[in-house]
Amino acid sequence: MLRVGLTGGTGAGKSTAARRLAALGAVVVDADALAREVVAPGSPGLAAVVREFGEGVLGPDGALDRPALGAVVFADAGRRRALEAITHPLVRARRDELVASAPADAVVVDDIPLLVETGRGAEWPLVVVVHAPLEVRVRRLVEGRGLAEDDARRRAASQASDDERRAAADVVLDNARAPADLERGVDALWRERLVPFEAHLRAGERAPRPAHAVLVPYDPTWPVQAERLLARVRRAAGERALSVEHVGSTAVPGLAAKDVLDVQVVTPDLATAGAVADDLRAAGLVRPPGKWWDDRPDGSRLPKAFATEADAGRPVNCHVRPAGGQTGDVLALRDLLRRDAVEREAYAALKARLAAEPHGSVDEYASRKGPWIAAALERARAGR
Repeated sequence: MLRVGLTGGTGAGKSTAARRLAALGAVVVDADALAREVVAPGSPGLAAVVREFGEGVLGPDGALDRPALGAVVFADAGRRRALEAITHPLVRARRDELVASAPADAVVVDDIPLLVETGRGAEWPLVVVVHAPLEVRVRRLVEGRGLAEDDARRRAASQASDDERRAAADVVLDNARAPADLERGVDALWRERLVPFEAHLRAGERAPRPAHAVLVPYDPTWPVQAERLLARVRRAAGERALSVEHVGSTAVPGLAAKDVLDVQVVTPDLATAGAVADDLRAAGLVRPPGKWWDDRPDGSRLPKAFATEADAGRPVNCHVRPAGGQTGDVLALRDLLRRDAVEREAYAALKARLAAEPHGSVDEYASRKGPWIAAALERARAGR
């Protein structure tokens, strides 16, 4: 099973994307529908809302008057948080019931309007944001839902900004134009990413990746991508992780690298490292079979656990290491390359040369860097 978070600003077209995903075979859990269900007439949720907001939020039939309640909470962030404190736990409990009943090979899409606003992105291995420019969203709310323009703008302003949504998004679906364009984007996402991701995750196998080192120019979005990944890893590892950090070449601004995010998780011991690597499925990572280790310049090997991507759209090397050993050198190299332009340029030249030379695997390419790395760390320790 793969769980996906789907969100977007009001009027962006998230519901259109959700309907298309459902038509393709996804199990869509609609947070708005659940939010209505948990405050249905006679429910404990509705009673709690009335206690908090008063009888004025009820209609003549005793049901929740959603426009009346909306007028209160969209104009006051404090009152909106009070409503969320009532409804969100109820919605999550109902959602968990539906997810538990989904097939083992399902792609479960949680359709959640306020996913970004509530800071919950780390709960899903993949977050999809449907985006449309503000003016397009306002026009849709006015023309399609009959809202006054001022009300539409207030609702949009009460939600996360476009930049905040992009930072939370692993995938952005553009819905600035016709619904058919969005549907084509959803179809491609389903076919090329979600279905393979689910299959690899369920099988516990790594997604296909180039066999040889391919360097690309530094991508300024790598740190943002890494922050999403780190949040998921920290959530899965919990207190067993002594530290979780972005390491490797993608953690060094300006440095060309393989498009692979390297993460180091430090745990108290090797057994804990293995348990954490197993649990990283919750972050969309799988633990390949076999034993894993770090090769040292003196020929010795340090055992570790390892997890990698089930999602071909985001290659990841997650090194789960017991404290001590290689962990300090990994951070020292990253920090050296960040602060020392001369060493960074020398390392970039080495990487480019080794990637261009014939090599049987990415591991062989990496091992050839070992002597230079050991010498650079020694220079750093000696203050040279």
